[in-house]
Amino acid sequence: MAIVVCGLTLTAVKGTRLRTVDRIELGRDGARGNRRFFVVDDRDRLVNGKVAGELTCVVTDYDETQRWLRLAFPDGRVVEGAVQPGEPVSTRFFSRTVDTQLIEGPWAQALIDHIGRPVRLAISDGAVDRGRRGAVSLISRASIDRLAEAAGEPDVDVRRFRMLLEISGVPAHAEDRWVGRTARIGGATVRFNGHVGRCLITSRDPDSGEIDLPTLDILGSYRRELDTTEPLPFGIYGEVLSGGAVRVGDPVALDE
Repeated sequence: MAIVVCGLTLTAVKGTRLRTVDRIELGRDGARGNRRFFVVDDRDRLVNGKVAGELTCVVTDYDETQRWLRLAFPDGRVVEGAVQPGEPVSTRFFSRTVDTQLIEGPWAQALIDHIGRPVRLAISDGAVDRGRRGAVSLISRASIDRLAEAAGEPDVDVRRFRMLLEISGVPAHAEDRWVGRTARIGGATVRFNGHVGRCLITSRDPDSGEIDLPTLDILGSYRRELDTTEPLPFGIYGEVLSGGAVRVGDPVALDE
């Protein structure tokens, strides 16, 4: 069976709802427009879905050419406009310090009104968790199906795991063995550097943000003792060696 891309998801603001798309443009910092912005609190620390599940209800989009950002809230409010970078700020992004700029405009107040805590919006080259070494994330449809089986569910929404690429044509968790290898995916070449360890975010419904599935317990029941780069692995991450367009239906060719 051929290995092909069967799903692509992205979002303009880290932690907000993933959108399904048919095509992405991959570069060194990941998919163009993906996680271009992130939310920080009043202590300049990253705020994501782990601590603010309400972000999952916000649908975001960004036009890189027009520098136009759009946030749509569940109550019907839409806040949009041209992005104007403001004051520089050093933010705490997981274990890293990232120097960036805050964004001027109406988005911060709209997010404050939605999640009920003081936050601001910052811009980055790409707010993926592991920087360029992890600009691409990938999981197989068979791995999702295996987790659903372990959970006793008919299906599990792949968006829970916030992966960029979903592939078909391989057995469950075959991607575990791709770490250290390169692959041609559509028009891009990617080298895989590690396994994606999982946290509480995956327990949240990808639309409502409510915790409704004990994904960590489920993964632990059959994935806890594996020899992987991160604990409770589910999917892999890698870096873009050469960029290009990737579309749903594109072939995935591993190195020999």
